Amino acid sequence: PPSPLPPLLPLYPLYPLSPLSPKKSPLSPLTPATLKRAKEGLAAARDRQVNQSIHEAFKQIRRIPQGYSDRRVSGAIRAIALRSLIHALFRVKVEYPERIPKGQAMLACNHLNHIDPLLLLAELPRLPYYYILGDARTLYNKCWKRKILHLSGGVIPLGRLWKEEIAVIEAAKAGHRDLVELAEAIERDVPSGGNIQALRQINRVIQAILARGDGIILFPEGRLGTTEGELELPLKRGTAIYALRAGVPIVPVALIGTQDLYFQKELTIRFGKPLSFPPSKRPKLREVEEALEALQNSLSALLPENYQEPKGHKLLRNFLNHMLC
Repeated sequence: PPSPLPPLLPLYPLYPLSPLSPKKSPLSPLTPATLKRAKEGLAAARDRQVNQSIHEAFKQIRRIPQGYSDRRVSGAIRAIALRSLIHALFRVKVEYPERIPKGQAMLACNHLNHIDPLLLLAELPRLPYYYILGDARTLYNKCWKRKILHLSGGVIPLGRLWKEEIAVIEAAKAGHRDLVELAEAIERDVPSGGNIQALRQINRVIQAILARGDGIILFPEGRLGTTEGELELPLKRGTAIYALRAGVPIVPVALIGTQDLYFQKELTIRFGKPLSFPPSKRPKLREVEEALEALQNSLSALLPENYQEPKGHKLLRNFLNHMLC
């Protein structure tokens, strides 16, 4: 039999929830789609090829603080390829392009669909080279994704529980005995992201990326949102901590229209004014909360009020909404 893989570290930085807002992210309803997604996530967590790809990707990423570059293609080639694909499927509108940073920065965006980071990368300039932090199992759960990511690089894979898996676990605790076996399997086999060593490794990688002049794309909500024009609160503290430690600005970015995709829909990228804060190697809680509050206010101001989904025929809706899941 093949030798077992070395154990994967749980990679997702689950920073403590911010007290800025008492609102908690709602659990996914226990629909057949929720259970199906939770089972798919568990299968991906147990899949040898998925785990091998995640392990190799994180192995490469961990070498960045030692000066290693994992770039496989240039930012220009990556942008051209993504722009060609996305513009063939959607109409893209970029607002306030003059606010796109020309140097190292962190882009902090709301998150509505798995296409969001690709949409951003398609419209960003060739330099600085942007890395994205992405859910590991979503990135590597299909063969074609693994091949593309192996060629492209530029991804920091993060392990975490999906909202559907959390919903199953909470339902089992609340008395749904038919879900106990599935919940126990999720808790046993899916990394939840609380490992301190892994968090420190991610911190070192991000600081090294920013120190050499590259950029990072982060989604501070920590999960996919469910409603256009609304943030999933509270935001995670990691974005503020990374920016304060590196002394780089945070550029808030609102993505509009990506929650429900269909052919030739207009997708909007709205850039906000950069937020700059005094650098701090050991940020105090007050500094982190102030930076996070400024980011939350800026993102909220960029999002549309009373967003209305366009009506009419929505060609390829099902395919486009699930092609990257």
